[in-house]
Amino acid sequence: MSGVLGRLTRALPPGLLAVGVGTVTLGGASYVHLGVAGHALDRQAIADVNVLWTIAMAFALGLFFPVEQELTRVIAARAARGEGAAPVLRKATVLTGGLLLVVLAALGAFSRPLADTFFHGDRSLVVALAAAFVGPAACYLTRGVLAGLGHFGAYGLQLGLDGVLRIALSVGLLVAGVHSALAYSLVLAVSPVLAMLVSLPRTLRIALPGPAIGWRELCSGLGLLTVSFLLAQFVANAAVLSIKVLAPSQAVLVGAITGAMVLSRVPLFVFGALQASLMSGLSTAASTGDRVGFRKLLTKTCAIVTALGVLGGVPAVVLGPWMIHVAFNADRHALGPVDFLWLSVGTLAYLLATVVGQAVIARGHHRRQLLGWVLGTAALLLITCLPGAPATRVEAAYTVGPLVVLVVMLLALRGDGSVRGAGTDTAQVTVSPDAVSAS
Repeated sequence: MSGVLGRLTRALPPGLLAVGVGTVTLGGASYVHLGVAGHALDRQAIADVNVLWTIAMAFALGLFFPVEQELTRVIAARAARGEGAAPVLRKATVLTGGLLLVVLAALGAFSRPLADTFFHGDRSLVVALAAAFVGPAACYLTRGVLAGLGHFGAYGLQLGLDGVLRIALSVGLLVAGVHSALAYSLVLAVSPVLAMLVSLPRTLRIALPGPAIGWRELCSGLGLLTVSFLLAQFVANAAVLSIKVLAPSQAVLVGAITGAMVLSRVPLFVFGALQASLMSGLSTAASTGDRVGFRKLLTKTCAIVTALGVLGGVPAVVLGPWMIHVAFNADRHALGPVDFLWLSVGTLAYLLATVVGQAVIARGHHRRQLLGWVLGTAALLLITCLPGAPATRVEAAYTVGPLVVLVVMLLALRGDGSVRGAGTDTAQVTVSPDAVSAS
């Protein structure tokens, strides 16, 4: 396994190591933030912070990461033609600002029911949730420019700085004796904004003047991509939201499920450091008609993901109850090994569904990819609504939903022959840093 990862790392484009380090730092900071909050707050308060963290991370990613992807794609193409990125940045800023205003308006309009459903009537946490959308919106905007122009060092620096700030602010609150759910929630708002401000001067400096860009060029695939990402994020995070709705008075169970979800998804953070390069390779192979290279890269990626899932899942199943108690101050008796097995299998299925789904997009089948997430979401909701113990229902739903997505994605690839291999052996697929973008 180490040999495979070593060869993969050496094959990555220059600068992606910084992205990997930044990704791992930011992922680790999430554990520190929630862990520190878990030891500083009572059960009810930490349950509220966990739910706020889940909503903010899931829906900010679902809404604004597609903007980064499209921004990266368009700017990389313009850079290859020698055209500046400033007009793209200006238009993308308007687009991002519009999306953000819609989100903030919706949170304001539904602040009371949101507070009653998720935060025990505390509307200040809805304000913190709104603030937690501002930083990611700005970060994804600037990262799209940095990635599109190949400035991966600055991209990784922003990720890493965001993580370091989350750790520093969380630990600082603990040392200062702060026991406020609002204070720990605002960490999610402050750290990304500060990290973005550090990289903003370079972003503006490298965004040179160029020809104007139309809305169609920037937004042509954004609608389907955004819906797919929102559904994918809902599938990945529905367990925490569902348990809060199904068992609102069981703060101990909510805290345990949240800690178990964070623990079981360690492989997602590791894979995130490699995803951009791997998916770019799939797009390159697809665009050049290299079916053999496409199939080999997809197979290798699935093998690495499976290994990551097993390496992360086995410790979670064996040590999970003890680990969530130590890391997040959750009740070690609330969940058992079987609960962690459900979640670990669900994480592996989600990883594989993500990989195969990106391959489906690389083949140009955006609607098939969206269909997979629609059907997976429907399966998840169906399992959640069945009778039974709340924990069992949300864990089974987290496993079945991604499995349905994976099956649909595999059928989509099989339908156009992408997984059967054709043609003759081809040269090794190479990836240029300027071309790296999530497909």
